[in-house]
Amino acid sequence: MSHMPFGYRIENGIAVIDGENAAKVRLLYQSYLAGQSLANAAKTAGIKAFHKKTSDILQNVRYLGDDFYPAIIDSDTFTKVGTEIIRRAVKLGRVFERKAKPRPIIPAAFQMSPVKQQFEDPFEQAAYVYSLIQAEVQND
Repeated sequence: MSHMPFGYRIENGIAVIDGENAAKVRLLYQSYLAGQSLANAAKTAGIKAFHKKTSDILQNVRYLGDDFYPAIIDSDTFTKVGTEIIRRAVKLGRVFERKAKPRPIIPAAFQMSPVKQQFEDPFEQAAYVYSLIQAEVQND
């Protein structure tokens, strides 16, 4: 069972807007757009939450409304908050580009002596063939 987003409650199996908490969510969005920090915006809205939970509320697309959840926030406000979150992260140097992992070089070609013996045991045959490898061919 999933967690019900702040600002909603279930009545007769249907998600409905919890008026008091939905007003807090709207005030949270307004406070953040007014320039308050995540913690201060949550405090102003009367939501007891740390940075992560506040950020999660501000980025939760369910507040726009869908087949199950009625809308609490309009799409324009949601988009502005998303843009502001990115702008502040860039300004504070908190946007990190993932570095590409170097791919290991796996030799695909070998120089080896011709196979002269055959063994009944496949493991023994594999060990013998492996022992015939003289050098890996480097493709530079």
